Amino acid sequence: MSRILIVEDEAIIRSALRRLLERHDHEVSEAGSLGDAESLDPRTFDLIISDLRLPDASGTTLIDIAAPAPVLIMTSYASMRSAVDALKQGAVDYIAKPFDHDELLDTVDKTLQQYAPSTTPTPPSSHEESPDMVGDCAAMQAVYSRIRKTAPADVTVLIQGESGTGKELVARAIHQQSQRSRAPLICVNCAAIPETLIESELFGHEKGAFTGANAARTGLVEAADGGTLFLDEIGELPMDAQARLLRVLQEGEIRKIGSIETRHVDVRLIAATHRDLHALSRNGEFRLDLYYRLNVMQIDLPPLRDREDDILKITDVLLASACRRHGRTGLKLSRTARRELRDYPWPGNVRELENALERGVILAEGNLIHPDDLGLRPVTIQRGAPTPGPASPPRQSFHHAETIPNDDELSLEDYFQHFVLEHQDQMSETELAQKLGISRKCLWERRQRLGIPRKRNTRNRSAS
Repeated sequence: MSRILIVEDEAIIRSALRRLLERHDHEVSEAGSLGDAESLDPRTFDLIISDLRLPDASGTTLIDIAAPAPVLIMTSYASMRSAVDALKQGAVDYIAKPFDHDELLDTVDKTLQQYAPSTTPTPPSSHEESPDMVGDCAAMQAVYSRIRKTAPADVTVLIQGESGTGKELVARAIHQQSQRSRAPLICVNCAAIPETLIESELFGHEKGAFTGANAARTGLVEAADGGTLFLDEIGELPMDAQARLLRVLQEGEIRKIGSIETRHVDVRLIAATHRDLHALSRNGEFRLDLYYRLNVMQIDLPPLRDREDDILKITDVLLASACRRHGRTGLKLSRTARRELRDYPWPGNVRELENALERGVILAEGNLIHPDDLGLRPVTIQRGAPTPGPASPPRQSFHHAETIPNDDELSLEDYFQHFVLEHQDQMSETELAQKLGISRKCLWERRQRLGIPRKRNTRNRSAS
């Protein structure tokens, strides 16, 4: 049983968090201020969960006081700046209030596992190497082997694989098995940040560097100093940001936007993409020199359809998790449902499997989940259709936007496809998202799910 100390001045939040953790077999103590926490000797706890703003000090003060106990920071401001500052000062992670219970419990469990007192080492199995990854097929054994050999080498890694195959899990496994495991792991989805902001998010800016820059800001690269930076969907990184990132890899230096000073950083970079970066570099859409800097060690993740022996193993793990989240104990898949899950081609990979099981758990009326509860749709993959790099074309092809049904017959996905293909040459990704009434991240995710290629911005292709 793990001992956890909650440091929070709001009694309602403190007691709610205590009840949640105690229901999951943790021994919990409370403190309403830094002074109260010090009187309990925080060094004796397995984990400290502290609010960022306490009545008598900042919660980050506990990082040094409680060492070697890890400190998890809560912030009601949910701003990237406060999270980055906390991580830079040594917090293991942060949680934005109001927090999601499952996300908080997952973060707590991972932190306790990572910072558990070391014991006599034993030769790890593939599952012990990557506890969040499931599968024993030959392709995954090769992935586990590559992770084990690559992690301690402290080289740049490029993870290649279709959307939904678990690229971030591989990045986390590499970080956890590396010599940087006690330093921060900063994860960034390059496609989820507007092009106009991504350089500021990654490299930081000085006060007054541009309109709206009311204060200086630390970038995510600097926040990862001493640790690991994971850049997901790096193929979506604008050319100007690529040039800055190349400088980090070549010289170990960053320069904030609006600054004339450079700063040294020690960062291990792990990048991931579902696209063929070498092909993009030939088209002028990705810097060739950056591609060669990234591709020191490559790990290729197999799509779920090529892991037939693993599909039902992964299904059982995901189903158990979904049943716990929704309180549906004793729920099982019918034989027909298991057969359908095994035979389905899974264009959305593990992420799509997880969503199907979530639907099944919610919709099942008895003790069995039937095929209709899973909501899987027929998949038609057009032969000969061009593929985006190594990824196979998901679900269906969209080469002929003109051949759409009448507006009265349009589904939401048909309308989305038609609107994006018709307007993407004239609009930026941000403008498209605004017109559709969704976030830019949601736009990117729907592109991935529906297989709609993104038109690249050619304005910066001449950048050297």
